[in-house]
Amino acid sequence: MDVFFINYKSMKAFIDLASSYQKHQKEMEESIQKVLLSGEYIGGSMVQSLEKELSSYTQSPYVVTCGSGTDALMLALKAFGLKPGDQVIVPDFSFIAPAETVRFLGGEPIFCDIDEYFLIDTHSLESWIGPKTKGIIAVNLFGQCADYEALSLIAEKHGLWMIEDAAQSFGAQQRNIYSCNLASISITSFYPTKTLSIYGDGGAVFCKSKFHADFIRAMANHGSTERYKHKYIGINSRLDSLQAAILQVKLQYFQEELLLRKSKVEHYNQFFKDYDFITAPAIKEYNTSSYAQYTLRVSSRDQFIKVLEKAEIPYQIYYPIALSHQACFSDLLQNPENKNTLQACQEVLSLPLCAYTNVEAITEKLKKALA
Repeated sequence: MDVFFINYKSMKAFIDLASSYQKHQKEMEESIQKVLLSGEYIGGSMVQSLEKELSSYTQSPYVVTCGSGTDALMLALKAFGLKPGDQVIVPDFSFIAPAETVRFLGGEPIFCDIDEYFLIDTHSLESWIGPKTKGIIAVNLFGQCADYEALSLIAEKHGLWMIEDAAQSFGAQQRNIYSCNLASISITSFYPTKTLSIYGDGGAVFCKSKFHADFIRAMANHGSTERYKHKYIGINSRLDSLQAAILQVKLQYFQEELLLRKSKVEHYNQFFKDYDFITAPAIKEYNTSSYAQYTLRVSSRDQFIKVLEKAEIPYQIYYPIALSHQACFSDLLQNPENKNTLQACQEVLSLPLCAYTNVEAITEKLKKALA
């Protein structure tokens, strides 16, 4: 059997994960030391404090941290009562987690096309709604939020629930509302490559209702409402205190790092204006972006990749295969003609981007290589 390993060497070249730690090393080590001396390694005051800070930042009333962004999706689906056979509309162009969690729980993901911003297409979405449709998972991609105003109208019209997948958009805003507060239940991920990240897996669920928050907190703790009293069949998905300690430090400098990301995006955008075969990322007028990735459309991607490799510039392709074309969903017998998705799979390419990426050096090397 082939075994998949994350290529951490490639990740290190693509995203400078160490610089943030080095810049705030003293504070992080003090925060970690506080946890180690407290003896509170699972849950405890550090996690509770972090959840309050996340709630304050996003203005979401209730926050429950958990073991990963994928677990957060699973918990959100359970909170909405997803049952085997239920259908949930998801974008066809995305990381697998939204569709995967629906399928894992026995539901059926229905793959909707995307718009020119790589976000779920609100114009074609209604055509996918049927008698078994129960909800929508809207994925905020590359740092930008889907159109929740339009999505909410569709959901209300058809009696559907909706989940905001904000794994790539923590810190973004839509119509002056922060991501993670744009649906009745929202989720995010703190995976190392995210805009607000830790040194391992972790996630959070953001709820507008206390009922949902209490259910999700119990579900993430073996279905337990009190010690050794189990109301539900749950799972074990808890953010550990060491990771909470890291997040608390990172959250202090998060806005500063978002501004640094934005400045680097502006430099990239200015550079790519001179190349007509490349389309820089566009942001909707009512959105701000957290720029989780800097994703281009390249009409001759294979040729451009050769240029990048010759210049030794790292790149990633998010995502080369439509979800509806993945082998794990072949039993669903779906073959949607999602033209925008298929085109994106052939054109997208992401360049290195984080608060500490040296974009000037990258564009200088690229300028010489393209000449």
